Amino acid sequence: MSGLKVGILSLGCVRNLVDSEHLLGRLRLKGSRIVDIAKADVGILNTCAFIKDAKLESIEAILDLIELKKNGRLKKIIVCGCLSQRYPDQLRKEFPEVDAFIGRHELTAEPARYALTPGHYAYLKICEGCLNNCSFCVIPRIKSSFRSLRMPDILRRAREFNSQGLSELNIIGQDITGYGRDIYGRFRLPELVRKIAAGSGRIGWLRLLYLYPSRISDDLLKTIRDQERICKYIDLPVQHINERILRLMNRHTGKKAILKLIENIRKTIPGVCLRTSLIVGFPSETGKEFRELLDFVRDARFERLGVFSYSREEDTRAFFLPGQVPAKVKEERFNAVMTCQQEISRQVNRGFMGKTLKVLIDEKRNGDYIGRSQYDAPEVDGVVYVRTARKLSPGDFVEARIIDTLEYDLIGEA
Repeated sequence: MSGLKVGILSLGCVRNLVDSEHLLGRLRLKGSRIVDIAKADVGILNTCAFIKDAKLESIEAILDLIELKKNGRLKKIIVCGCLSQRYPDQLRKEFPEVDAFIGRHELTAEPARYALTPGHYAYLKICEGCLNNCSFCVIPRIKSSFRSLRMPDILRRAREFNSQGLSELNIIGQDITGYGRDIYGRFRLPELVRKIAAGSGRIGWLRLLYLYPSRISDDLLKTIRDQERICKYIDLPVQHINERILRLMNRHTGKKAILKLIENIRKTIPGVCLRTSLIVGFPSETGKEFRELLDFVRDARFERLGVFSYSREEDTRAFFLPGQVPAKVKEERFNAVMTCQQEISRQVNRGFMGKTLKVLIDEKRNGDYIGRSQYDAPEVDGVVYVRTARKLSPGDFVEARIIDTLEYDLIGEA
């Protein structure tokens, strides 16, 4: 593809984004020019197929690219990623206008990267696939077996990011707590994180994303607590709290263990921000079991929380479970959790009133600088609107005193 203008549309999670960055990096090394997809000769679509809504978004994007090709604005279309991995034959039959369908990307530590994030933060993927085999999840089918990068390769990549002067490095994977089990025979995330922290002194923040509850060890918690540059932010998707539903989900943990873990996290890391994700409307979930989940949300008071309505996916064990919950009931339960969490978030934010937070500036919009505290991951959490007469740039850290609060965001003065 030397000399061709290539553009990419990357859908889904930030793990997909990393794959897209590596793909574009390789193409650029081979002589391709990376441009906006509207100006490209070759349009690449990196797809998601995790749940129904993601699949629909991917299909709509394919149709948009086909329309560009029909109008002569694209010469070639390449569709890659999870949707292609999951439905290769169906896609070839349904969309003959697409020139190539390519499946999943291989986990790699190669240095070739074309950044799709702002220049001041990046994602470092340390593993691929999942060890957990939850009954609702299709990831093991798409991503195959769990795979870790070797520690020296990860540390080399971290040093490269350090040399670029990043303000924030996000360490990611479907389940980074599983790191090392496949190649070293034991879980080595705490050791890896300490080594990354020791060798990346110019990076202001290190953030750990996606920690599986049953593998959050005391060693890991103490590492997060003691390493100053690691964000005091723990993303542990618990999915549910009812014992029967957790067993049906094959979550390898129970209510008592989850409650004990939350207590231990808050005790070990004072001021920690806890994020979780939940699923409502799982097959056979009763009204009583949902109310138990809602009570858990009220009591646990997660600082950050996301909710999904159960998506029935073929090739998963949950697909065959009896008692599928009607869409209207799932929507009602989704809204109930979000309404509850909205009030919790409002109260949590009020607790920051008058306090001073370290804020990473992301952009300037409508005269205000927009940034994030250590308690907010890029794209998924709230922001801090920073008012100041100073001239700031993306990647700057400032101390901001909080002068007003919103449901999910904060307003501060530098």
